[in-house]
Amino acid sequence: MQGDMVAKSRPASSYSVHYSFSQRFEFPARDAYNWSMDYRADDIERLGKKGTRRVRRVNDDTLVLTDIYFSEKGGRESKRRLIRMYPELLTMVNTRLSADGLHSQFIYRFMDEADGGSRLDFTGAQVFYGERPSAPRIASLARELMKEDSAIWVRLARAMKKDLSSPS
Repeated sequence: MQGDMVAKSRPASSYSVHYSFSQRFEFPARDAYNWSMDYRADDIERLGKKGTRRVRRVNDDTLVLTDIYFSEKGGRESKRRLIRMYPELLTMVNTRLSADGLHSQFIYRFMDEADGGSRLDFTGAQVFYGERPSAPRIASLARELMKEDSAIWVRLARAMKKDLSSPS
């Protein structure tokens, strides 16, 4: 009887692609972290893309982002993320909740630099479903993901500089 109560399904085949990069900022780590954790409805536009963002605060350090991106051909892509903030560590963890990349996780750690600036150390583990490709293909995917995500942070660093350098 007890065996009937346990699901006997086999998990879908999946694999992770790990990648990382660093992004430099002209501001102290605390300022860069605070700016980065200030999620807003217009964030998609700040990334140079078309779309909308809904921010739902669960509590002071947890929120759910729902981003909808619009393509030029009229298509749309939705991404839902659980964001866990660790302000005492200047760290944030982003876990994908939407079907595309489900269970992928991204760690953002902000660190001070000796010159008064800071850097973001990003580590990603993107989950793909299906059979594991060859090692060279995984390495190629890691390079593509790193290039795409680091380009986003280059744009965000420019927006941060504009926002934090302008008089309030």
